Amino acid sequence: MPGYGPFLLCDFHIHTRWSDGQLTLRDVCDLYGQTGHFDVIAITDHILMERDLLAQAGRLLTLGGRHFSLTAAAFPEYLAEIEAEAARAMERYGLLVLPGAEITQNHLRSKKNSHIIALGVREYISADQSADAILREIRRQEAVSIACHPHHRTRMRLEISTCYLWEHRKELAELVDVWEAANRDDLFSVTSLKHYPYIANSDFHKPRHLYSWKTLLRAGKTWTSIRDALRSNVDVGLMLYRGAAWNAAAAPLTVEAAS
Repeated sequence: MPGYGPFLLCDFHIHTRWSDGQLTLRDVCDLYGQTGHFDVIAITDHILMERDLLAQAGRLLTLGGRHFSLTAAAFPEYLAEIEAEAARAMERYGLLVLPGAEITQNHLRSKKNSHIIALGVREYISADQSADAILREIRRQEAVSIACHPHHRTRMRLEISTCYLWEHRKELAELVDVWEAANRDDLFSVTSLKHYPYIANSDFHKPRHLYSWKTLLRAGKTWTSIRDALRSNVDVGLMLYRGAAWNAAAAPLTVEAAS
């Protein structure tokens, strides 16, 4: 990619209208592709626990094609749409689009919360099982597990702490392939200080989240090469992406119409 030498500019944590993102999958691909900067992105919509209030609402009501959570029934359609848009994005932008899902466990007791990305997933993974079981299923599928915002703590009622994986890292570290050391505008330096494999992602939900932490990865632009590079974690960089439009951030971001 121009400007980054042998490194790929990547974002492995992106949400669309398949869960709680603002944009359609196609609009997300166009937004990233039209920058001319990105090499690899991953679509990682939420799989919620059955008793999660948003998941329950999603089963009762669909508004304008919105989904609150991926379901086992909808998962094949989700993967098929990613595959179709990936072919279009590669042809139009040279952008590799990978399938994924964020297995989201939000408990009444926040100490049990964990969010785990299954990157390269091909089969539905239920959130209604232990974190250990989720991580083992991701590995069975030869996908990559990413611990999302693993040191995020909050005292705000409407935000969710997600520290379970970190608090149980001694038992689970061998099953976690990589940890987010940066998420959107946050840095979790404890991750790198422990010398765990790490990356950076946007946790994209809306257009302004494009301007956030990203990963620079030395790898070929194929799933196998990227998977191996993430796991080895040898040539990885964190980049605070601001883009050519950052100085005009006051102006609303839009996606140009693309056929």
